[in-house]
Amino acid sequence: MRRATYASLGVAIILVLAKAAAWAVTDSVVLLATLIDSALDAIASLINLLAVRHAVTPADREHRFGHGKAEALAGLGQSAFIAGSAGFLLLESVRRLMHPVPLESYGPGLVVMGFSIALTLALITFQQHVIRKTGSTAIKADALHYRTDFMINGSVILALILAIEGWHGFDAVFAIGIAIYILYSSWAIVRQSLDDLMDRELPEEEREEIKRIANAHPGVRGLHDLRSRRSGIATFIQLHLELDDNLSLLQAHKISDEVVSQLQESYPAAEIIIHADPASIVPLEPVPEFLKD
Repeated sequence: MRRATYASLGVAIILVLAKAAAWAVTDSVVLLATLIDSALDAIASLINLLAVRHAVTPADREHRFGHGKAEALAGLGQSAFIAGSAGFLLLESVRRLMHPVPLESYGPGLVVMGFSIALTLALITFQQHVIRKTGSTAIKADALHYRTDFMINGSVILALILAIEGWHGFDAVFAIGIAIYILYSSWAIVRQSLDDLMDRELPEEEREEIKRIANAHPGVRGLHDLRSRRSGIATFIQLHLELDDNLSLLQAHKISDEVVSQLQESYPAAEIIIHADPASIVPLEPVPEFLKD
């Protein structure tokens, strides 16, 4: 995860410098759009770097559940930067659409965009490898930026070619589309970050898989009160197992440990807490409807 954040920040800085040089030569608003996006990526990547360094710090006395929510806070910070820049870009693009300006040069812009696409594709490939291994919210948010960049860079090349062929307003039209897409992407980051901060349950298919694994043990008669959440790369699972009444404490503990081991094959980074209940005993207090499943 740390290597992914270093790579992301390094790529963002290189792209900012390259695009700034191309924009200075061409005065293209669509190049300005992608320059702003890359500058924001650099800021977001720096935030991610700091957040990930904090998030992977082991749990301590003051933070017994770890520091994983630092990733979600970083995601909210990134989305604020992204939304603000998209608003500025939208205003500038509308102004340029109303008053089109011929581009001074095309060649440098096309070269820089081709370079940006190759570098961004390499970074995305590495980020996807890290996400598959860790499931990190912060790296997912960063990867979303760069997938957006990949599409933006392709659209910039198309906009420059169309501007060469005719109407100079293509430059601004594509920049408006980019701004709208950036706003849409920022909402996806906000939604995922809020889910983590509000301890949203795991997706229903994952909850069903947890139930299937637990119920597959021959000593388990059922389960209830399943609760789950994610915090950064950590997953927390709690549930009550229903076991035969005549089991000893040692036998019940052994079954619980075996279920934990089976669950950790699918969720190796999870912290799993299991409470064993006699199958014949009804909870003293009514179980809420949403926990009975």
